[in-house]
Amino acid sequence: MRSTRAAAAIARLNSRSEGHRYVMVLTGAGLFKLQEQSDGDCKPLSEALSLDEFVRLVDSMGPQKIRRMTKNDAAFAQQLVRKPKA
Repeated sequence: MRSTRAAAAIARLNSRSEGHRYVMVLTGAGLFKLQEQSDGDCKPLSEALSLDEFVRLVDSMGPQKIRRMTKNDAAFAQQLVRKPKA
């Protein structure tokens, strides 16, 4: 099921976007298109894209969720910073 990743990306976008309804269209060539549905009218938002490009586009749209950072995550990120050589 190739379209499962794309459908999950659309579900995430719809949950982040209040007042907007986005739908996915699968073309005969196996490519994906994004459309916005409003009042029974579908407005195309993208051209036909491959699965990876489509998921990247959908994930970049709409308001983004702020990732929760725990104390352990912050400490680990701080350890990843390189120290200048003396």
